[in-house]
Amino acid sequence: MDIRPIHTEADYKATLKEISALMESDPDLGTPEGDRLDILATLVQAYEAKHVPITPPDPVEAIKFRMDQSGLSVKDLEPIIGKSNRVYEILSRKRPLTLAMIRRLHKSLGIPADVLIAETTAG
Repeated sequence: MDIRPIHTEADYKATLKEISALMESDPDLGTPEGDRLDILATLVQAYEAKHVPITPPDPVEAIKFRMDQSGLSVKDLEPIIGKSNRVYEILSRKRPLTLAMIRRLHKSLGIPADVLIAETTAG
């Protein structure tokens, strides 16, 4: 089967390319190709966990994403954040989220609290 660990970025890219090709052929589980795909995917997951950490989103971007995902408008956020001018100030990063806002956003929209308490980046 000749499968080697992923040590470099070049190894990683080559493995991704091979996974893509295998996925195109859609091998059945338990076949040599299916087993190879399973093993390569596991290697990629291990490499990514170590070398490609996923950073949490910016709090404002998380709110905007949830708004887009749920089809919410600024008006829909008023019961959670406050009057529309306050919502716009939050979304434009002119005003920080308060603890009460974070709690209500977490409870109402299901945005993880640890994402909401993170530092807001300039956007």
